[in-house]
Amino acid sequence: MIRQLDAPVKTRGGFGILSGNLAPEGCVVKLAGHERLSFSGPARVFDGEEACFAAVQARQIQAGDVIVIRGEGPVGGPGMREMLAVTAALVGQGLGGEVALITDGRFSGATHGLMVGHICPEAALDGPLARLRDGDRISIDVEARTLSTTADLGRRSSNWRAPRPAPSRGVLAKYASTVESASRGAVTGFPTPRSAIGRTNPHDPRSTGGTPGPIRGEPSEARPAGRAEPETLSQFAAVWLL
Repeated sequence: MIRQLDAPVKTRGGFGILSGNLAPEGCVVKLAGHERLSFSGPARVFDGEEACFAAVQARQIQAGDVIVIRGEGPVGGPGMREMLAVTAALVGQGLGGEVALITDGRFSGATHGLMVGHICPEAALDGPLARLRDGDRISIDVEARTLSTTADLGRRSSNWRAPRPAPSRGVLAKYASTVESASRGAVTGFPTPRSAIGRTNPHDPRSTGGTPGPIRGEPSEARPAGRAEPETLSQFAAVWLL
């Protein structure tokens, strides 16, 4: 059945796009299957899905918590796994409507509860999630389209450690070294020039090392004036080899 435009089944779709100081490049919130449009609570931070699942099974998650699973983005995974096991376990414990979950990974159509995924930049690219700590206050506001924290992340150094060793060879190593941010489709193509990456995380397979700098996605990371973006294969190769 096709409804009239002035008489929709629902006034909003099943997904929403949020941004804020936890997702400068945006993120996706699932709105189907629940009616909750806002949530605020303390962060429970986990590096990888397995660590979070173990905590849920040990009943260490409390009602009101905002669960953070990082290190599951395109580079950190590598790939973007679905966080279905964690949300299913939460529902099994009666916490499906009592907690929220945010991640730089993905969620599936079977995911339950208030879920925010595709947070960009991801932790492996020194995004804001890399600087979150347990207890930081996190707020999700669908009406305002924001995902934010009251913590001053800009003053923190990123000491994030990948939950698993980065692949050093094979298809996954190639993928992790060439994949773009999920905000740009997580597609692969020409390697991103090292000089344009600005990463400082030693566990990022494309990191240039150095001291912690601005959080990825902030305006202070703009390309210096007068510097042209490489447009040809030879230009990409020249910059990549610097």
